[in-house]
Amino acid sequence: MKKLIVVADWAGDSLTCQEVRTTVEGFLDSPSSPNINFISSTPSTIHTSFLLSQVTLVEEKYGRPHETVIFQNTDPRIQTESAVEVSQGAEFIILRMASGILLCGPNAGYDFSLLKSHLEKVYVYRGLDKGSQFRSRDLYARVCAYLMDGKEDDLDLEEISSNLIPELRGHFVAHIDNFGNIKTTIKLEDFKGRYEYDSDVPVTINGIRKNARYVNNFFGGKPGELVIFPGSSGEKDNPYLEITVWRHFTEEEKTTGTHLFNNPLPGIKIEI
Repeated sequence: MKKLIVVADWAGDSLTCQEVRTTVEGFLDSPSSPNINFISSTPSTIHTSFLLSQVTLVEEKYGRPHETVIFQNTDPRIQTESAVEVSQGAEFIILRMASGILLCGPNAGYDFSLLKSHLEKVYVYRGLDKGSQFRSRDLYARVCAYLMDGKEDDLDLEEISSNLIPELRGHFVAHIDNFGNIKTTIKLEDFKGRYEYDSDVPVTINGIRKNARYVNNFFGGKPGELVIFPGSSGEKDNPYLEITVWRHFTEEEKTTGTHLFNNPLPGIKIEI
């Protein structure tokens, strides 16, 4: 049986997680001690895409990709501003990575965009886009169980083009970690030929403009200084940049990156 990692904007609610876990277990051929883990996202599909890409990257590097299913469910209905019939949302798709990892979930917004270049196959499972207020429990959980049991061939799937997954263009807040560090979708290659280490970089987030010192690591500046640097997420040779203030957390002033920009939410645009 494959393990299941769930990335969803409802995963911070313990009742919801248990309902999905119970339903998945009920559909498994061998429900004894399934390995199911939950990661909480926000309603931002950019945030979910970043979490999904990072979890996938670590699984490919250190885990067992051929034994891993990752299910995401962030579908804020950004495609419409009118009433939605029968709770209709984005179509459910299943993706196979070149590494063997199986991904699945609604193709909403940018959920899968940061993984688009690494996909091997993309399939749509028709009919799961409506019919339940809580589709993760009532519809998606059964599909996850089939994928965990290696029975994807039993599903009525239709191969589609990866072009149906939108491109993510521009720079955004990708994630705020528990220290208040701002992880971004800016890659190291975006700064090459544009900025040198130790130079000041004008950064605007949440309508607030600050100068950040460009350094080569988290501790490359001075305590209390706003810095931008290659972070711990993304590819080893082309990581995503992070923005924050290095703190000892013993100071009276404990302002971090997120405080300086008035607590931006994941998905907010960054201007450099």
